[in-house]
Order: sequence, then structure tokens, then C-alpha cells
Amino acid sequence: MDEEQAGERRTVAEGATRLVGRDAELARLFRTVDAAGSADPVLVLLGDVGIGKSALLERAVRRAEARGTRVLRATGSESESHLAFSALHLLLRPVADETDSLPERQRTALHAAFGTGPAPSEPTAMLIGMAVLDLLSGLGERGPVLVVLDDAQWFDRASLDALSFAVRRLADEPFTMLLAARTGDGVPGFDHHVPTLAVGALDDEAAGRLLDEQPQGVRVSGPRPKSQSQYQSWSQSRPQAPLPSGRKRKEILDQAEGNPLALIELTRAATTGAPVSVSAHGTTAQESAGPGPAPGPLPLTAHLERVFAARLNDLPTSTARALLLFAAMDTVDSATAAVAALPDVEDETWLPAERAGLIRKSGPDAQGGGSGLRFSHPLVRSAAYHAASLDARREAHEALAARLGDEPDRRAWHRAAAATGPDAGVAAELEQTAERARRRGGHAAAASALRRAADLAPGREEGARLLVAATGQAVLTGDLAWAEELAAGVRARTDDPALLAETAAHVGRLATLTVRHHVVFSRLADAAAELTTVQPVTALDLLAGAAVTGFYSGRDDQRRRVRDLLEELPPDASPAWLRAWVRTVADPFDDRADLLSLVPQVASEARGRPDRLTAFAVMAWLLDETPQAVRAFDEAFDRWGTRGPLPDGLGGAAAWTYVEQGRWARAQEACARSGALGSATGLDHTVACAAAVEAMVLAHQGDTAAARERATTALALIDPLESRSVAVYARRALGAAALADGAHDTAYDQLRKVFTADGAPVHYHASYPALADLAAAAVRSGHREEALTIVERAARTLAENASPRLRALIERARGLLADAKNDEDPRAPNTPQGSGDAESHFRAALADPVLVHWPFEYAQVLLDLAEWLRRRRRIAEARGPLAEALEIFQRLGAHPWAERARTEARAAGLGVTGTAPAPGALAELSPQQRQIVGLAARGMTNREIGERLFLSPRTVGSHLYRSFPKLGITARSQLRDLVEGAVTAAGHQG
Repeated sequence: MDEEQAGERRTVAEGATRLVGRDAELARLFRTVDAAGSADPVLVLLGDVGIGKSALLERAVRRAEARGTRVLRATGSESESHLAFSALHLLLRPVADETDSLPERQRTALHAAFGTGPAPSEPTAMLIGMAVLDLLSGLGERGPVLVVLDDAQWFDRASLDALSFAVRRLADEPFTMLLAARTGDGVPGFDHHVPTLAVGALDDEAAGRLLDEQPQGVRVSGPRPKSQSQYQSWSQSRPQAPLPSGRKRKEILDQAEGNPLALIELTRAATTGAPVSVSAHGTTAQESAGPGPAPGPLPLTAHLERVFAARLNDLPTSTARALLLFAAMDTVDSATAAVAALPDVEDETWLPAERAGLIRKSGPDAQGGGSGLRFSHPLVRSAAYHAASLDARREAHEALAARLGDEPDRRAWHRAAAATGPDAGVAAELEQTAERARRRGGHAAAASALRRAADLAPGREEGARLLVAATGQAVLTGDLAWAEELAAGVRARTDDPALLAETAAHVGRLATLTVRHHVVFSRLADAAAELTTVQPVTALDLLAGAAVTGFYSGRDDQRRRVRDLLEELPPDASPAWLRAWVRTVADPFDDRADLLSLVPQVASEARGRPDRLTAFAVMAWLLDETPQAVRAFDEAFDRWGTRGPLPDGLGGAAAWTYVEQGRWARAQEACARSGALGSATGLDHTVACAAAVEAMVLAHQGDTAAARERATTALALIDPLESRSVAVYARRALGAAALADGAHDTAYDQLRKVFTADGAPVHYHASYPALADLAAAAVRSGHREEALTIVERAARTLAENASPRLRALIERARGLLADAKNDEDPRAPNTPQGSGDAESHFRAALADPVLVHWPFEYAQVLLDLAEWLRRRRRIAEARGPLAEALEIFQRLGAHPWAERARTEARAAGLGVTGTAPAPGALAELSPQQRQIVGLAARGMTNREIGERLFLSPRTVGSHLYRSFPKLGITARSQLRDLVEGAVTAAGHQG
């Protein structure tokens, strides 16, 4: 290559990364890159096309590499956005050898995702996310890691989901991620509460400086030769042209409006005599041959694309043909390029395009491979592709499809691009592609393939069938708008009731997880009503979704409609177990005895089916059959493994079941699962529910600041009138946190909001468990009479339909309120009638041995009774319940309650001196650290703990490292004795 050619290539490369007027943006980028391991490891750059996002990323990469940071980078590809995990494969290719160190299941899942191993029988999205998490965390052990994603709006959804899953769990590790995307496009998984940097237009002074720094061009002279041999001498014979000045300079600056790419390309066009200039206002003008008709207004993107397209006319035929083939394949995979028979990167065929600024050579490892070619900008690729005729584009895709026999997914899409009308063969290939994507967990890619297959299907009914399947896959991405768009396509193609009903059921299952409960309920209930006689099985399926939405909403009118529609269904035309389930979800206190009689039938249907197991577990939970619910959820989690969240987004019910049975660590694991789903898919209701449950656990454990933060987060994510269930859960958690702090007025204010002004429950199921805490807050804040009215109203409403648990809570509330009444009358303690009221209620609460299945609530009643007995100087009688309550609170890790019981025990003369050493040491840990320590004490490795809690092994190790000094130990082997000693000491305390 001669010196002039090398100089031109340097100019192109430098122009691509030249930065003028970006000091503020660079400072923000550098702060992010330099602060690897911060609480906010992600920054998204948003800006219009050509605004300079890629150049900013390049500077950040240079800075990171100069500081010894390991950089992984990938650029989104529009034509590959429908290939599941293609972007992730590109990103991780430079560290492919690192996958050998992953656990076998993660390694297998990752290889399957990349198509380098057999596809799994079921989707493994969570395993893939964990594999990415472990891989990046492992790299971080050797030094800081920077991940750079350019044109992220074109990354396939499966890759984004895996990366967002991992990134949220890499906080405080030496990891940073930078993403660049076009304004308005958004990046799924990174558009919720992620810091952004808006990259705007250059100011006038910076725009002028950038224009002045452009290289001089060469004038067009004579006709452009089309042969490669004549092109080189022609291009070297052109005279230089000065930079534009005067009116021409002002026109360029005005037209570019501070967009760097527009300014550079307009200047280049002016100095080379190119025929087209563009205006950001949407006007064009002919500059070389005098005035002419001006085309209509175009957006800036289209203007720039036209500038690039104009340069294609100057290229030799062989170069134009190679560019079209390159644009049609749009991949940086050198192996694929070789298969596609593109000219070698050093071939002179590319030189005219490189001199025209249309392509550039990339250095080694730029995308995980060796040297290669890149379009200088995505708009160049678009221009090269769309400037060609339809026949030329079709021929290019056919040529690529013929050469990609070993890559069936790429081949299918190229055949689809070449199709000019319905083609059953191509539609079948796309359907197979969708199935492969589905089995790898690439639901978005599967939906896209099925949608394109529907377009190519020879019949409307076949197209409708494929769109129904596409809708089902889109639902699994959490993108409700997309699912509804596909469903509209089904309705436009067919009147088949079965297909329409299946579509409605698909959309309904996702819609129940959004915060639009009122709209979703109406849609599902209306669809069910239309199908009660013609499609009763589908109608019941839709009604089940309506019942779930009605539960979240908590509206009485919706419950009544579910019951009415259920009665309209033919009794023998739909699954009996599902009817029972819908009845329970809609109203668990409607003839509870009859519903309990149906539990064995539902349990029988659930055997061996993880999805049915969760349905049975939810029914048992709603009926306060907690032991059965816990066993079912345990089995469902074990069967479901790490394939993803529990079916139908019912992880919140699982978490509440574990909370109520005192298995708080397990509850937090369930919250991690459902929270991971909600965060990845933008389902705020799911995230809010998980946050509310976690807030309750934190409140019980005494981490009240964290409890308030999580409860406040839950309330911020939902409309309390749309999601009464989550609002009530969050208020209960805030009340519990206030009780733990001794702030009884605040506790009463929060818990009072769980009931309406006239004392009715805000939510027909979630409000009732708050009755006892409401009474406890009321007696210490002067609201006894109001609380008593609410408690007695609940008792009358529930009557014989109250579960043993709720009867115990009501009796505890009555005991507390009766005790308060006696305290208001100094004579009451000496009055047998007055003193006996409270005691009888407390003992009635403890009478049913089933209450032990709710250990925290059971211990609260024991403590209330013991306090009542001691205040009446019946100290010997108080000691037994006190000792039992203290043991339970310490075993659960309910530190505020344990301390209250310990104080009472001292007053009762139990000889308690200070805090038990082991529980006290554990109490100094955060809830998550206690959880990790408990799992490590059971012999689990950091990686196993990480998989359980969705954390990186490095994060687990960091928590353990920080925990050891607080626990007074130096080795992991000491954890088991310490934890077991804590439990033993708690059991013998007092």
C-alpha cells in the first residue's frame, strides 16, 4: 500500500473518533470508567444518529485500556437482532476459554445458547444469566472489567436479558458497563432506573472548530471509471479543494445543527464536489449542476443516508457488489465472511469504499477476532443496502443462504429476505429456527421468527396459527405491547374462536403481571364471558387470569364478576381442579369448609407438574394451609431448578408462605427469583410485590431502615388503587418496622391504612393478618376503640369461614385491646371479670396447636400472655411462655422481639444476663450476610450460594470476608459450629 493510501486510511480512522466540544461528556464517562466497583456500574449514552456516541465510547475504551482494564466490546447489528444470543456470543468470544471453569450446567447452557452444543429440552434463561454473571465476576478477580455495547438498540433481546441479569448483581465489583443507543429506541433491561448520559448537539463554537479540523478534499474531475484498474489512477489525479468558507461554511453549519457526523459529511461533500447537501431542517439542494428540483423533507437520518448513497455511484462495480453482499450479511464474524466468499480484507476491491469513507479496517480483537472490515457508520450499511435494486438485494440474500448451510438460523433469515411472496418452505424453516431459539431461552428471537413465518405462510389460517405461537413467545419476554400487537395480527387474520381464545389467554397471562389491573381484568373477563358456552375450557383459563388480576386489584366488584362467570360455565365442561382454584383466588372465605374439601383433588392434579404445583401451593396458602403450601412450593422450586421464575409469576405467594412459616432466608430467595424476573422484563408489579415481602422480613429482623426503603420502593412502583394487595403488603411492612422501633403512633397510622374509613379490609385477603399488629399499635397510641371496632367487624365478616390462624390473630387482638381497657380502669386488675377477659383471649389464641405453623405469630401471643401475667404478679406462670417465646424469636432471627422478650425475662427473674454471644454476633450482620453465612455453614460453596441467591461468587466471598471479623472467626470451617452454637444458645437462653 502506498503512503497516500495509508494516509487516507488514517484520516478515516481518526475522523471516526475525533472529539471536539465534548469535555463534559468525557468527564462523565471517565468518572464512570474510573469508579469500577461503584454502586452504579452502568451508564447508558443516548443520542441521535451521528451525534458522536461511538467516538465517546472509543475514548472511554482507550482510557480504560491504558489503566489496565480488560475491555469486552460488541456492536449491535440490525439484521442479527432476531438471532438469539448472537450479541452475547460476539461479546464473550474473546474469553471463550473462560467458560471451561464454569459449573457444568452453566457451561452446557451457555454452549447451547451459542449453538455450539445441543439445545436443552427446556429454556435455561436463568442458568445462562448465572453463567454470564460468574464469567464476568471471574474476570473481575484478575482486574477491572469494562463492557462496551454500541448500537445497543439492535442487540437481540436474549443477550440483553442475560447481561442485565448479570450486571444488576455485579455492583461493588470491579466492573463497569457502557451502552450507547439512539434516543427514543431504549435498551430493554437497561431502561429502568439506570443512569443515562444525553449526548446532544455541539454548540456553535465547537461545531466551527470541528469544521476547521476537517482534511481538505479532492475535487471530482471527469467521469468516474467503473473498473478497478482505472479507479486508482483516476482517484490520485484529482486536485485538492480548500475547506468551505463564507456563505458555504455558514450553510453547512446551519444545516448540520451541531450534529458531528452531518457536519463532517457535508464538509466532505462540499470539498469533493459531491452532488447532494443535506439540511437538518429537511431541505436539500443540488450543489454541482445548478438549481434543480428539491426532494421533499427528510429526517436527518435519511439525509445522511442519502449522502452516503451518493458516494456509491463513484465506486467500481466489483466494489459496489462486495459492499451489497457485506451489507446484506451485516456480520463481523470472519468465519462467516469467509464462507460468504467476501473478498479478503486486504483485497484492493475494498480500497475505493475505504477512500470514500464508507468502510474502515478494524484492528485485532476489535470484536473478538482478527482484523476485519466495518462500515464506518450503520447508516452506510443501510445506504449500501437500500440503494441497490430489489432484484440485487434478493440475489445477495440468495447467494448468502446458499453458502450458510451449516448455519440454519442465518440461512432461514436470508431465505426469508429473498422471498417475494408466500413460501411454505421458508416459513417451515423459520418455524424450526423459532423452536431452536425457544429451547435456548431466546423467546424474543422465537417470536420474531414466527412472525416472519406468518408473513410467508401460504394461507391466512396457517399465518394466524403462527402468529398465535409468536404471541405466546412474546409474552415470555414481558413485552406486553409487542404481545398485544401480535394478538391484533391474529384477530386481523382469522375468526377461528379457538385461535382467538388461545391468543387472549397468552396476552392475559402476561397482562396479569402488569400494574394495569383494572383494564386487564375487564379484557380477560369479557373474553371469558364470550366463550363460556362455545369454549368453556378456554373461558375458564381466561377466568383464572381474571381472578389473579382481581386478587392483585382487590376490588369487590371484580370478585363478584368472577363468581358470576364461574357459575355460568357448564359444570362438567372444564377442569374441576381449576374451578376450585379460581373460587379460592377470588374469595378464600366463601365456604372455606367446601374449598378445603377440594384441596386433595387439586393436590392430585399437581403431582409431577411444577406449574400445577404452584397453583396448588397458592390455593393452600390462601386457605392458610401453610404446611401443605410450603411443601408444594419446595417441590416446585426443586423441580423448576434454575430454569427461571416460577410459572405465572407466583413467586410472591411463595415468598409470603415462607415468611409466615418462619423460613425467612427461603423467602428472600423467592423474592430474588421473582424480583429478577420483574427487573429483567420491566414488570413493576412483580418487583413491587417482591420488595414488599422482603420489607416484612427485614422489619422482623430489625433492619428497619432497609425495610422502610424496600416498602417505599414497592409503593412507588404501583398505583395503590390498582394494586391494593401490594399496597397493603407494603403498609403492613411499614407498620411492622415501626413496631420494631417502638414508634407506635407511626405503626398505627400505617396499619390503619390497611382498612377503609369504616373499618372494612382494603384487600379481602391481605388485610386480615394485620389485625393483631393493628391492635398492638392501637393500645400504645390511644386508638383502642377504633381498633376494637375494626377487629370485631372482621370477626363478624369472617365468622365460621375464618381459618384457625385468623381466629388466633383475632383472639390476640381482642386480648391486647381488653388489656388496654383494664389498664384504663385502675380497679380492673383486681376485678376477676376484667382481668380474665384478656387472659381468656390470649389462651384461646394459643388453644389450637396449628398456630405453631406460624412461629412468629405464635411467639408474639406467648410474649403478650407472659407480659400480661407478669404485670399481674403471676411471675411463675409467665416464665414458661416467656422462655418459649424467646427461643422462637432467637431462632428466627427476630432481633427486636428477642430483645423485648429478653428484657421481660429478666424482669421475671429468669436470670438472663446480656445478649447470647452467638446470636449477638450474627445480629451485627446484614440480613443478606446472615443468609450467606447460614448457607456457607451448611457446606455450600460460594458458587452454589451464588446460584441460590442470584449473586456472583465474588460477591458471596466478599460478604463472607466482611462477616468473619464481626463473628470473631478466621476460617470458613468455624461457621457451622458458630451457627449451631447460636441456635443452641438461643434455645437455652433463660
